[in-house]
Amino acid sequence: MHDNHGRTIHYLRLSLTGACHMRCTYCRPNYDRNTKSNMMTAAEIETLVRHLVTEHGVTKVRLTGGDPTTRADLVEIIERLAAIDGLCDLAMTTNGLTLKRMAERYAKAGLSRVNVSLDSLDREQFAQITGVDGLRHVIAGIDTAIASGLTPLKINTVVLRDENETQLNPLVQFAADRGIEIRFIELMPMGPLAEQWADRYISADQMRHRLQTAVVRWLPRHQSSDSAKPYTALLRDGREVGVGFITPMSCNFCSACSRIRIAADGMLYPCLMGQPSGSILPALRPRYDPVCLDRALLESLNAKAAEHPQQGFVVMTHIGG
Repeated sequence: MHDNHGRTIHYLRLSLTGACHMRCTYCRPNYDRNTKSNMMTAAEIETLVRHLVTEHGVTKVRLTGGDPTTRADLVEIIERLAAIDGLCDLAMTTNGLTLKRMAERYAKAGLSRVNVSLDSLDREQFAQITGVDGLRHVIAGIDTAIASGLTPLKINTVVLRDENETQLNPLVQFAADRGIEIRFIELMPMGPLAEQWADRYISADQMRHRLQTAVVRWLPRHQSSDSAKPYTALLRDGREVGVGFITPMSCNFCSACSRIRIAADGMLYPCLMGQPSGSILPALRPRYDPVCLDRALLESLNAKAAEHPQQGFVVMTHIGG
């Protein structure tokens, strides 16, 4: 599957819901536009992914949200997708609040690995950013996920000026303690902080400068199709840790984009910061219509721009990051 700029699309980021336990300052408004009636069912999700894998060569699916763990049928969804031949990588991004209780079930159902959002190791600051006093639950969830084999586990941290920038060094040490990778993400001009973006934004270069107290040397690693620029960071205490920087604003990676995004309500998003290009629900309801589905996919890929716009059109919780 290719877009109109010749980029091969093999990666689906699939939002399962707009619901989330948290109200992160940079992500979420105080409403949820998804309702049970307009969300894809587990059977529809399986049909969609099977079509993309068998007909169009998609090999990687990441389940996102909101937070996918809020769906009562998440284990069923994982089981259905894990059984599809040709799907090589089934991953999930979560806030981690319920991982301690559910990680082993997700692993047994067939989930390959998880990314966990963690923006601070300071309890009060974590609660201020997320709206939830849940830091201890997230840390316990990370440790349980690692023990359950949902690896390589990665931490995702959105960096905000005058808020959690002092947490970069503790978070790198936290990742090194557990032998996992951490990715620092530049704030994008979308969602609740879009109007404050210029004041809250910190570039990857500025992040590396702030990490000088912990990191003595950066060793670049080979960059795969992942959006993060990966490094091995040599710490002053002699340890090594994987650190990635996701740089949509200072150095975008649009030319290598291999993704298509589909929201829980079936809306297609050619680009994270772009407008939707149509819906796949008519191709799944009342019955599966592969011709109609291919037409919707083609229209979406033809609408995929060479680069993302300067400001996003939707909130992150709906499209899934």
